[in-house]
Amino acid sequence: MFHVQAASLRFGALPGYAMRVGSGNAISGDTIIEPLPPQQEIVGDLSCGKPAVVVVHGGPGAGHECLLAFAALWPQYGLPVVFYDQVGCAASTHLRQTAGDEAFWQERLFQDELDNLLDHLELRGGRGGCGGPWLPMDSRAASWRLAMPPAMRQALEDALREEEFDSLGYKIGLEHFIRNHVCRADPMPAELLPAFKHQADDNTVYSTMMGHTFLVRRGSLKDWTVVSRLPTITAPALVYNGEHDTSHDVAQVPFFELIPRARWITIPGGGHMCHAESGGSREMVLKVVGEFLTEERAENVASD
Repeated sequence: MFHVQAASLRFGALPGYAMRVGSGNAISGDTIIEPLPPQQEIVGDLSCGKPAVVVVHGGPGAGHECLLAFAALWPQYGLPVVFYDQVGCAASTHLRQTAGDEAFWQERLFQDELDNLLDHLELRGGRGGCGGPWLPMDSRAASWRLAMPPAMRQALEDALREEEFDSLGYKIGLEHFIRNHVCRADPMPAELLPAFKHQADDNTVYSTMMGHTFLVRRGSLKDWTVVSRLPTITAPALVYNGEHDTSHDVAQVPFFELIPRARWITIPGGGHMCHAESGGSREMVLKVVGEFLTEERAENVASD
């Protein structure tokens, strides 16, 4: 499904293939808290002359492995891809001592970290681009609860209201929700499993920013929104979601309507992790992203 309304990115000078390096400090406000080297993996050659795709994972705190499907952009489209683990999870620096510190775990921390990464890889000045979501799942999920069997929905809502997260009603409802809206592939793709492990090993970031569950938003992201800033985005933007995504169509509308040059595509039959799902969803996502990036670059070159 295409919601048509059109990223040309540039490149740095640091060649590499599946290499891991560290960089920078993460900054909160004006204070350098401590060195926080994000772990990176570069697939391809950043000096090849094609746009570099910097993949920003979600969660928060999920780690980069769940987005490794985008590594295929290198062999299929010649686009080098940079993955990295954000601070607080996976192979990057963990800060368990900051659990519950909502003033520390703010959007700005991750912006500073990304800025450091772009500077380290020399992907500034329109030469680098970001792909992948960093958006919290929230009460948008409530719209999908209506599709649950009534008894299951009631048991889940009772558990959420009473915050009984160890109850059978919560666990059954959550499993149903994950299988139908987060990832519809069965069995669960192997590249998604590390995300669950990272959250189980250290939930400092997630619990502080989101609370116990994405079905009821708490924490520092409780009132977070980017909608007012969307009109300031000047680069062409691609917005996509799955037909059955936790990020419902209603959540995509502001991006499509307020970003001046936006294209919105819905992946038929897909869930939130449609880039990792079978049945053609993975292939469609890669095609949509790859063609968007390469066609935008071709248009820019032609206009120069």
